[in-house]
Amino acid sequence: MKRILLFFILAAAVMYGILHGNLWRNNFYWISFYGQTSSVRASPSYVTSGVTISYDELPPTAVERRNTLDTCLLKPAFESLLGDDKIYPFLCANDFIRVAEFQGSNKFELPYGIKRAEQFFRLALSRLQNCGLYSEEDSIACRRCVVVGNGGVLRNKTLGEKIDSYDVIIRMNNGPVIGYEEDVGRRTTFRLSYPESIFSDPIHYDPNTTVVLIVFKPRDLKWLWEILGGQKVSAKGFWKKPALNMIYKSSQIRILDPSITRKTAYEWLHFPTRFPKKE
Repeated sequence: MKRILLFFILAAAVMYGILHGNLWRNNFYWISFYGQTSSVRASPSYVTSGVTISYDELPPTAVERRNTLDTCLLKPAFESLLGDDKIYPFLCANDFIRVAEFQGSNKFELPYGIKRAEQFFRLALSRLQNCGLYSEEDSIACRRCVVVGNGGVLRNKTLGEKIDSYDVIIRMNNGPVIGYEEDVGRRTTFRLSYPESIFSDPIHYDPNTTVVLIVFKPRDLKWLWEILGGQKVSAKGFWKKPALNMIYKSSQIRILDPSITRKTAYEWLHFPTRFPKKE
């Protein structure tokens, strides 16, 4: 009996070692940020809202963008558990309506979709020069990402060097970097903002940052169209005064696909699709 028990204990220890080693080799602790690879792998179809759609049905720009979101060479061990289609994060001017139809964003009003705001999306996107994720010469297959909030919890933590060691640094709203480099780092890859939370002081300008506009209402898109066109910006319709001048170049600005907002808020957090006017 003791020998049998010892055998099972040893077998369990061996299995643990094998599984633990595989998880480490498969980069278990990092969720990868997908980018271009030298060999692109594209599935023949994908599923959205319960409907299987062939890649041949997608507009050319959407196919090209999806193909760049290849899986990393070191596939995370838990990736298969997510069961989630890769969604290209930014909207492009020439096919955003057709992509919205495929992803179901045309059935929801903002902030979950483009319904009844198509003209505002078209105007805003007409001011943007591109919708790319990275520069064409950037061919790194896998990236380690860190999301840095804009609260004061990082004060006196001296995590700046650690944060800067990541490949992709995503910051929220107008959390400052200038003057806090030792605690929050110096680099910013993407900064997610909306009109009320975007920097307007040129001191915060970073030529290496891509600013991602999260759209909550049609007025946000009208604001982007006006401010990039050098027009007078009205503060009416905002919960606080928005930026009245744009310190970033139009080539640095992207618009987040509302389907990502919908998946996060509606499908995962189970928020309602409509809210009372007072909320």
